[in-house]
Amino acid sequence: MLPDKDGPSGGGGVQDGPRTEDPSVTLFREYLRLKTVHPEPDYDAALRFLERMAEELGLPIKKVEVCPGRVVAIITWVGSRPELKSVVLNSHTDVVPVYEEHWKYDPFAAVKDADGNIYGRGSQDMKCVTIQYIEAIRRLKAAGKRFSRTIHLTFVPGQTSTFVQFKLHTIQCLNLDFWLFHLFTGLANPTNAYTVFYGERNPWWITVHCPGSPGHGSRFVENTAAEKLRRVINSFLEFREKEKHRLNTSECLTLGDVTTVNMTMVKGGVAYNVVPAEMDVSFDLRIPPTDNLQEFEEKIKAWCKEAGEDVTYDFAQKHMDQNFTCTEESDPWWHAFSSTCKAMNMTVKKEIFPAATDSRFIREEGLPAIGFSPMNLTPILLHDHNEYLNEQVFLRGIQVYERLLPALASVPPLSGEE
Repeated sequence: MLPDKDGPSGGGGVQDGPRTEDPSVTLFREYLRLKTVHPEPDYDAALRFLERMAEELGLPIKKVEVCPGRVVAIITWVGSRPELKSVVLNSHTDVVPVYEEHWKYDPFAAVKDADGNIYGRGSQDMKCVTIQYIEAIRRLKAAGKRFSRTIHLTFVPGQTSTFVQFKLHTIQCLNLDFWLFHLFTGLANPTNAYTVFYGERNPWWITVHCPGSPGHGSRFVENTAAEKLRRVINSFLEFREKEKHRLNTSECLTLGDVTTVNMTMVKGGVAYNVVPAEMDVSFDLRIPPTDNLQEFEEKIKAWCKEAGEDVTYDFAQKHMDQNFTCTEESDPWWHAFSSTCKAMNMTVKKEIFPAATDSRFIREEGLPAIGFSPMNLTPILLHDHNEYLNEQVFLRGIQVYERLLPALASVPPLSGEE
């Protein structure tokens, strides 16, 4: 176990003690200490924490068990016109595993160093956003504010499969299909800008099967599975190099604008001296929603045909979502978001998210969703060793939500809402 530099109580930091620390930062560090880490996240501890937050805010909390052991918590701030479509702020309570030997500090001690950097798994992904939501609403309520649209805070245990179950449950059973604008997690930005994600690349997990003639390892066997496998690998990786070159030679493109290809698994063979009858290779592809997905699959079919006879493929995952959220100023939701950012002198950089989040399931329903975490001047360290967030960046994020939430929750009634 790595040393806890906070001392016996674990309450202070390297920089200072709890008496000189902003209460929002103290709360953030408390939440980071909850071990909601895979493979055995302490979801009960997270639920108890969220129940306490709801009580402090004076807001109702609903708990929905969408599958055994997976409870989604919903804290709701009802607007003055609850019949209007709502704003949803989403976050997940779990965090990815850690390799403690690579961390400077205990990843669950929430150590704060002399520069104000708070180290902990989930400091960027995405316990920071959870507390920023809560603290922004705390401040707005304390100021006596109330807005026309209802605001829901949803806290999901795990991503993807749990969220799909939650979406289906809420639409079918909880009469919450009036949700409209969703904020999901984003990424840090090392520059002074803030990144906003309005769409996502489509993950395709594909396995190519290469059958061939078996035989003894001492012979030049013709038409082997390995020869076909080599041709398949070459086709995929040659395309990978072209996309990499396209990204590296363009000042306009970001990672979300190109297709990434990574070979992740190879299977085949039973013994050193036996030429296998089949070999498989698997790839992780991430394809921008602006690409023609049907044409891309035709490209894959051509690569398989060129590799040799009877080469086939199948998908473990194949997303075909080409929806993205409107970022034109004529869109009332985007205008509310962007104009607020401009008023705060924030530089916003719009991008396609390079990986995958639960927001794609919202866009599939035709609803607007953006990925946004107010973390500028911060290296991207989600899922990495020594994940941290500076306390001043964290506190600035609360101020950002203090301005964004009133703007979004006060969007005038849209067509069909009157």
